[in-house]
Amino acid sequence: MSRSFYKDKIALITGGSRGLGLEIARQICARGGKVALLARDAGELEHAKTDLDRFGTEVLTIQCDLLESAQMQSAVQQALQHFRKIDILINNAGIIEVGPLAHIQLKDFDRAMRLHFWAPYILQLLIVPQMRAKGGGRIVNISSIGGRIAVPHMAAYSASKFALAGFSDSIRAELDRDKIFVTTVTPGLMRTGSHVHAKFKGDHAAEYRWFDWSRKIPFASISAERAARKIVNACARGRSVLVMPFSAYLIIAANAVFPNLMARVMKVFNRGLPPPVSQSGNEAKAGEEIIRGK
Repeated sequence: MSRSFYKDKIALITGGSRGLGLEIARQICARGGKVALLARDAGELEHAKTDLDRFGTEVLTIQCDLLESAQMQSAVQQALQHFRKIDILINNAGIIEVGPLAHIQLKDFDRAMRLHFWAPYILQLLIVPQMRAKGGGRIVNISSIGGRIAVPHMAAYSASKFALAGFSDSIRAELDRDKIFVTTVTPGLMRTGSHVHAKFKGDHAAEYRWFDWSRKIPFASISAERAARKIVNACARGRSVLVMPFSAYLIIAANAVFPNLMARVMKVFNRGLPPPVSQSGNEAKAGEEIIRGK
């Protein structure tokens, strides 16, 4: 079904220039769909377009900072002017910031909320009217297991992903009457190279080590290619919820059935995480910076 569903469909993908977003674009293009990719980095967008050109379908790249509402409005207008429609909105863009709460500042929470919650909200506000006018569409909101279970040292990330998951789940029933199907995706850890682009505060090297270790756990993580295939299939079927891998189901179920036990587990887990450091820990460093510093 998914292969025929995507034929000549237009998908707008945020964070589409690398990682999971680019892999989703590959899967859609391979099925005959067309994509509009939104990202901040012009060089990465150019590389992504070159990558996707092999599928022989139409690819539009738009440089856009999702922290700026005016740029989002302009990007949607460009996509609609080029393709005349948007059938699928995939809210994939995200940032990961890791560190003790003592080093996570108001600006960090604000940035996470603006990217993970307000950007998807504004984009659906701009795109849903034309979906409704043409008789339907698809919205895929990619949250995280961190949007179902709060994770120590990832407070801003978890808070904003909880907001996205709640928003996604809440609009599903209302948009269903317009044949606009909303899928909330809850992936566990993904092997997408995100550790390189993640930001770390506190004891930078120590925070990077535990985060890098966690993403390598075989039974708890999923490859970007497999995750993208599942997302594309779920979108085509109009599924309400997609949780992956299976271990993520188990963790979420355990948290729902035994919340106090899971709270104790998180407290024990937190004891093994690096403690706060001096004010130098307030500075954020990207994973790639930390790697080069080793």
